[in-house]
Amino acid sequence: MSDTTGKLVLPGYRRDDVDAHPPLLSPGYKSTVGRAPRQPLSYLPQRLTEITGPLLGEDRLGELDHDLTRQHEGEPLGQRIVVHGRVVDGDGRPVPHSLVEIWQANAAGRYRHAIDNWPAPLDPNFTGVGRTVTDAQGHYEFVTVQPGAYPWRNHDNAWRPAHIHFSLFGRAFTQRLVTQMYFPGDPLFFQDPIFNSVRDPQARERMVARYDHAATRPEWALAYQFDIVLRGREATPFEDEDTDDDE
Repeated sequence: MSDTTGKLVLPGYRRDDVDAHPPLLSPGYKSTVGRAPRQPLSYLPQRLTEITGPLLGEDRLGELDHDLTRQHEGEPLGQRIVVHGRVVDGDGRPVPHSLVEIWQANAAGRYRHAIDNWPAPLDPNFTGVGRTVTDAQGHYEFVTVQPGAYPWRNHDNAWRPAHIHFSLFGRAFTQRLVTQMYFPGDPLFFQDPIFNSVRDPQARERMVARYDHAATRPEWALAYQFDIVLRGREATPFEDEDTDDDE
């Protein structure tokens, strides 16, 4: 996979490729010091509850869940963007009917969250969360606004690059992968320990979306393509739920 395809490849939980997988303990990302497991992981058997539910299908979606710009009476501030792509397996086959959720900061770089209180404005017309289900060919699409960068107290003068969090489910909560999508050319990549915890530069670039001018909506929205590949030789990092960045 080239660095310009806009594809993200999500491997399984295994940590056998330490260059492509961010380690559970990344000292540069201070939160992992308290979150990373200190003992070997124990695998628990799936019981009836995990196998049979909850069901995460089309009937769980609202009409505007995929369009974060139309979920309120007014329009949110910021550059409108379309984020689209496909979810496929390691052999390139589409993964249909998979629940895809996103959450993000607003255009000023602030989350609608009780603990996010840095002095950037909240947008009353932007909640910052969305969900959709892939179609029969694995396609998904969101309409949202370009998120802003924001400061965090990980290190001196630390700023997170603009990003969108992605959560992918199968048909149950036990089938979940989490990652972040970044934007091309961001000047903050150099000092972000989450982005740089992926040691392989090629794998790191797979977390960066591709600007897709062909998919722009004239006089309305820019577009980015972000394909998601589950497992495979060209695996790109995902975030373990136990060490997921909440910001």
